[in-house]
Amino acid sequence: MKNTRFSAAIAAVALVAFTAPAAFAAPAQGDAPVTEAELAGHIKILSSDAFEGRAPGTEGEDRTIAYVVGEWAKLGLEPVPGSATPWLQGVPLVETQAISGSAKFRVKGRDLGIGDDGVLLTGRDAAVSLANLPLVFVGFGVDGSGKLNADVRGKVAVMLYDNAPFGEKLPRYRERRQMLGEAGASAVLVIATDDALWDQIGHSAGGKTTRLASATPGAPVTGFLSPAAADALFKKAGQDGARLRESAQAADYKGAGLPVTADFSTTSNVRPYESNNIVAKLPGAKPDGKAVLFLGHWDHLGICAPDDPTDRICNGAVDNASGIAVLTAVAKRLASGERSDRDIYFMATTAEEKGLLGAHYFAAHPVVPLTDITVALNIDTIAISPRGTPVATIGRGKPAYDAAVRETATKLGRKLDEDGEADAFVQRQDGWALGAKGVTSLMVGGSFSDMPLLEKFLGSDYHGPGDEFSDKIPLGGAAEDADLHVALGRVFADTKRWSGTGE
Repeated sequence: MKNTRFSAAIAAVALVAFTAPAAFAAPAQGDAPVTEAELAGHIKILSSDAFEGRAPGTEGEDRTIAYVVGEWAKLGLEPVPGSATPWLQGVPLVETQAISGSAKFRVKGRDLGIGDDGVLLTGRDAAVSLANLPLVFVGFGVDGSGKLNADVRGKVAVMLYDNAPFGEKLPRYRERRQMLGEAGASAVLVIATDDALWDQIGHSAGGKTTRLASATPGAPVTGFLSPAAADALFKKAGQDGARLRESAQAADYKGAGLPVTADFSTTSNVRPYESNNIVAKLPGAKPDGKAVLFLGHWDHLGICAPDDPTDRICNGAVDNASGIAVLTAVAKRLASGERSDRDIYFMATTAEEKGLLGAHYFAAHPVVPLTDITVALNIDTIAISPRGTPVATIGRGKPAYDAAVRETATKLGRKLDEDGEADAFVQRQDGWALGAKGVTSLMVGGSFSDMPLLEKFLGSDYHGPGDEFSDKIPLGGAAEDADLHVALGRVFADTKRWSGTGE
């Protein structure tokens, strides 16, 4: 579907860009360092209230696209040839917003009295009514090999939110929830880890879920249980919640049927709409069929607290206006300096906050052949650490790539953090969607090296109205990481220094 609402604005910024002096007229002897002030300028704009938190499918998306395309066009980047709407890859989405939902749990016909205040439900369709569904506690939903661990067809699967403590690279809760739905579960209820997560789910999600329009439908009803509601349910079913959770820690756990039935009733507003990935190309001087891809998500949570009279917008300054600011700064150096051999692509993805949906759509419908991408460098939540923070890599493990990152960082005077703590975040970022399709995807920098600083952010301003621009955001580390990405782009796009295959 062609995105006509953006065509006029994009044509205007493109015309200005392509009638300006050539961006590559005077190759630089070296790339100018990225400054904190430069990053601050972009972050201030993208995280301002005028952008309304950059939620997909809103006026905030329109403003974000106009700004990013305008900036990238001025730098000399080009739209990817053949796109239906220049600069944009349409991503068809379906948003489901819960209007009402009620749950009743019974043992031998007796209502257990679990209040709706501990249950958050969303129906897949406009109206769903289900009765007498048996419950099964599935733990993490998968065994050590990543396969479903219980028969859930026609049942309510009650699943833990946390990542499984066994196995390697097992699916996160969204993927496990989808797997259970595809296996025939009539409903999937996810137990929130703690009260803080329960509050976050209730406020930031706003009762909305989003999926790709092309995705296989999940369970007719999905939802969350508060920790207190889950424990009360287990207790009234004659089970010990702590013991069930402990049993689920085993890689061969097979689930436990509960002597409980459930009735669910939901009504929802179902809205199909189209959002957009922004994709641009910097043509190489000596293209050899391989390319470098830089990416970061432009979206955030939008108007996340509409009834809050003091601050209703989740502005997303660190997550991820900072990443788009760094992407733009990197593009500026690579476009204005000496032209690299290989083509370099820049992509700002949509709906990362909804489950990496824009990245998954690109991976399934690539406008650049995935086999051409020698490396994807994802930039997300980068304004966390100060200057001098060691460099961690998410997605490490391929010797040639690890060596390239180590050598490049060392030449810039950066130390390496190789303790592996950052590995826990591999599935929580857009590179995971590309990695699942065989593209080597890395997140490189200091933000995921200093765990105390990262955890402080995740436990405070993250996904809340407090993530807005201020002088307290440490941009020194982000500027250093931007310089590192410029250097990595130079290495991976150099046909003499990098084979293109990592061999």
